[in-house]
Amino acid sequence: MSTTDAVAAEENVADRWSAVRDLPPSAKLVAKVLDYNETLTQSELAEETLLPPRTVRYALSRLEDEGVIDARFSFTDARKRLYTLSV
Repeated sequence: MSTTDAVAAEENVADRWSAVRDLPPSAKLVAKVLDYNETLTQSELAEETLLPPRTVRYALSRLEDEGVIDARFSFTDARKRLYTLSV
């Protein structure tokens, strides 16, 4: 990989996270955990991040407002929603 390719790749990563940059730390943490895990529920996110469920709910709503995550209902339990990072 040439130097210009490395710089271009680094800029793409920076652009990818630009929508998250001004969000609260809890939203950034939730986004990063979703980056490492494909799909998680809200309770799984609370477990992974060690954040209170209420804080995770707030972070998810902020991420949804920014269009950074996709949310869909679980087929196994319609009461739960599954969250996936979309950036």
